[in-house]
Amino acid sequence: MSTPQPSAKSARPAEQTFEEAKYLKQLIEHSTPVRVKMVDGEEVVGVIEYYDHSFIRLTRDGEPNLFIFKHDIKYLQEEK
Repeated sequence: MSTPQPSAKSARPAEQTFEEAKYLKQLIEHSTPVRVKMVDGEEVVGVIEYYDHSFIRLTRDGEPNLFIFKHDIKYLQEEK
């Protein structure tokens, strides 16, 4: 009895799932406040107003709005 061989096409993960875009769109539509932790440890809080493939625009109360490159973001979390 032979064991099944993997198919010629590997089960490679998709390059892009578009889940990031869906999530950012949801945050924008609901004006959900977020805390953005930067790779250098800095944290900023605001509402995401716009995004594209390389950055987000964060609008903050009483402070200048920021354009933050995605490669500078360690993570973001919704504020409660």
